[in-house]
Amino acid sequence: MANQESTAISPYDRLRMFHPGWFGAVMGTAVVGLAANMNPGGVAALKGPLAVLAVAMVALAYSLAVALGVPYVLRWVHHPDAAWRDLFHPVVGALYATFPAGILVLAVSTSAVGPAVLPASVVFWTVAVLATMGSLLAFAFGVAFAYILFVTPGVGVETANGGWFIPPVANIIVPVVLMPIVPAVDAETARLLLVAGYAAFGMGLLLFLMVASLLYDRLVYHPLPAAPLAPSLWIGLGPIGVGSLALIRLAQGGAQLWGDLNSVVNLLSALVALALWGFGLWWLAAAALLLWRYLRSGGFPYGIGWWAFTFPVGAYAVDTLTLARVWQVAALEWFGVALFLLLGLFWLVVTVRTVVGIRTGEAWRR
Repeated sequence: MANQESTAISPYDRLRMFHPGWFGAVMGTAVVGLAANMNPGGVAALKGPLAVLAVAMVALAYSLAVALGVPYVLRWVHHPDAAWRDLFHPVVGALYATFPAGILVLAVSTSAVGPAVLPASVVFWTVAVLATMGSLLAFAFGVAFAYILFVTPGVGVETANGGWFIPPVANIIVPVVLMPIVPAVDAETARLLLVAGYAAFGMGLLLFLMVASLLYDRLVYHPLPAAPLAPSLWIGLGPIGVGSLALIRLAQGGAQLWGDLNSVVNLLSALVALALWGFGLWWLAAAALLLWRYLRSGGFPYGIGWWAFTFPVGAYAVDTLTLARVWQVAALEWFGVALFLLLGLFWLVVTVRTVVGIRTGEAWRR
């Protein structure tokens, strides 16, 4: 029966119905490699195996980016009407931002994992090209989707959902991508990258706060989002985790430019990053409670949106491990280990369910 359902959907129809959120799989897979590369818990015996896992997951993420990028582009060529209709949809449209976000997460993962397996020049140019492409597209999608919401009639508060966080988080990732490039460029270019990093951070963080206020209003004054949107409530962890991490990376990236203020900038950045991380702790608890409520009320059907369980948790795990080492707090390190294990569980469940969904045809249906 499963095979019959799958073959009932032709390749033509699959391309037409190709979901804009598929690049969430690239983000969710790459962040597993990024977190594994940090050797959560700092156990010496696990450093080697986790390093191998990190390379394997980043390589898999690249494979997914190619496999998903081809139909992503072809859909715009062969089915522009369907692609434009999705872009102007108040729920689905935001998921187009997973494309630049996925490119940027690949760049971050390459800068972290790449030096162990690739020549320094290859890592530099790969990160530089991906950073340029992803940053420009993140800005374009962020502006385009907001404009669409501004001018589309009938967009009510009830349409607000966690997917709206994806355009902001794509911009917040930009400084995390740019800072590894700084040591390899001249002083003038380094200053330009730092300015661009802080600008993108401000853009993404303020957009996140505005969207968060809309979503909070929606959750308080209206019924909970429909069951298929349940995973989107976890996406808020993404901009929180990446935003906190970005502050640390920006402070470190500008070390040569701060001069005598270096220690002050690092301390203030670490303090604000920790405060933002605390907001993530609240969000994690709230998202978990809402997930439990959805599960007790009958659960929610499989959809591409299930990948929302992966990258946000991964981003928060990487941020937690980073702050644990900045502040030298063992409890934070082990909390980061717990988040890494949760990330692994989520990734396995979502991956298996996605493979099943592709086989049965669920992954192609809306």
